[in-house]
Amino acid sequence: MSEPATLKLISDNISEEEVIFPPGDLLSDEPPLESDLHRDQIDLLIRILKLWWREREDFYASGNLTVYYSPNQKKSEYFRGPDFFVVLGTQKKDRKSWVVWQEDGKYPNLIVEILSSSTTAVDKGLKKQVYQDTFRTPDYFWFDPVTMELQGFHLVDGKYQEIQVTTDGRLWSQQLELYLGVYEGKLRFFTTENQLILSSEELAEQERLRADQAEERAQQAEQELARLREVLRTRGIDLENI
Repeated sequence: MSEPATLKLISDNISEEEVIFPPGDLLSDEPPLESDLHRDQIDLLIRILKLWWREREDFYASGNLTVYYSPNQKKSEYFRGPDFFVVLGTQKKDRKSWVVWQEDGKYPNLIVEILSSSTTAVDKGLKKQVYQDTFRTPDYFWFDPVTMELQGFHLVDGKYQEIQVTTDGRLWSQQLELYLGVYEGKLRFFTTENQLILSSEELAEQERLRADQAEERAQQAEQELARLREVLRTRGIDLENI
């Protein structure tokens, strides 16, 4: 598994007086999401991955949150806000933002941008370039919730190479060791066996269906037993006396 690049050292040309050290609890400066569709998609990815990795303590998954990466350690310069990102090899805890210089120089291992009419050009152009050249993020994907366009890239020798689509229309993430694909109009995760990773709501619904089916089978068995008893009774056989 390839590792993202760490924070560059502060230039020798910058004096200590010019360096501004902001507080450690920087708040995210991300703008409002474009629509409920975008918010719901981001929230779905976060919730499902956290549920799938609920036993792990070595990752951070978030979305629509600012990543600060200024070599001068300034909040006012060099920041981006990925729609969804995952950092591996870090502590699983809540954060107000991701401040690279306070996170051992770690950048996201995976980023997903949810395209919209106002962000497509930036997501496919400037952000892709930043994630490749500065973040050195190994896996980068974008998804359009309207057109269902899904494309992914993996960092090879410092350059993004397009990830080939499987026959099922899915893309492999080396960092997550999961597939990404579209299911019922949403970007979802799939296992190496191509099984859909369920949300908490889907798991609850699955359990409800199983309980309903078990109850239905029990009722059918009881009805069948009652029918057999009636058949035996008509033949003069009383099960109580056997």
